[in-house]
Amino acid sequence: MLMDERNLGKHDRLKEEIKRLKEQRRAVILSHYYQRPEIQEVADFVGDSLELSRQAARTDAQVIVFCGVHFMAESAAILSPEKIVLLPEENAGCPMAEMITAVDLERWKSSFPRATVVCYVNTSAEVKAQSDIACTSANVVKVISALSPEENILFVPDKNLGAYIARQTDRKIHVWEGYCPTHDKLTREDILAARQEHPDALVLVHPECRPEVVELADQVASTSGILRFARESAAKKFIIGTETGILYQLSKQCPGKEFYPAAPKMICPNMKATTLEKLHRSLATLEPKITVPPEIREKALKSLERMLAIV
Repeated sequence: MLMDERNLGKHDRLKEEIKRLKEQRRAVILSHYYQRPEIQEVADFVGDSLELSRQAARTDAQVIVFCGVHFMAESAAILSPEKIVLLPEENAGCPMAEMITAVDLERWKSSFPRATVVCYVNTSAEVKAQSDIACTSANVVKVISALSPEENILFVPDKNLGAYIARQTDRKIHVWEGYCPTHDKLTREDILAARQEHPDALVLVHPECRPEVVELADQVASTSGILRFARESAAKKFIIGTETGILYQLSKQCPGKEFYPAAPKMICPNMKATTLEKLHRSLATLEPKITVPPEIREKALKSLERMLAIV
């Protein structure tokens, strides 16, 4: 028997055992679009981080298994404090979220005592607790536009998303110098090369990309926005400027259309750290658990609720 056949059989057995444990634990499995295809296959919901947390909060599941990175599991714990929240790979962090701490933000705020702090959902619970309102890449323009024109805005932590917001809203925004290492590595030259190879394809990129990359795109959107645009577009070929994990859902949801990664280097190692073996172990042991201290949760929840009241 070939090695890949043995692995396929092992994966099938793991999937069956995961299904059994999920029912036994009364669990719901959430997968971000950037996860491995086999993780997306066994998930109950696949989507963007915050929408996944909101879906989990609406279910009667007792256990939430979040196949993503740490801040995503924290968001689930903030919105569902009564549920057990598991992160199968406890070391799956988000480098961008780790580029600012609550102490960093507190010091920065002291220089702008009357400023409104808008935090990207890709931040820790402690940073959300220090912020006035949260946002996602899908709703950030609505969130900023809802703020008074007189408000002094501090945006954390993504400088690229901050630059995109400033152009879209014509607002002066003070931006923290963080970035997503995966999106930030995509260059103008990468896009030009991909366009030369696929001249009849539309370029879709995430707003976490560099401004010079965003300027070359036919469409700039969040991961869910990229999926929606590809489904609804009459075009048949697309160059995708975001983490390559989304290609699985694009191909699945858009049969008959072709998708090309803007660059093969667009891989987030933290998103790929979750495996079927780790997911199975997490369900079996109910570890690693992700919790948020009540005093932090209460403050962080306010920033999320204020956002949800707008969008």
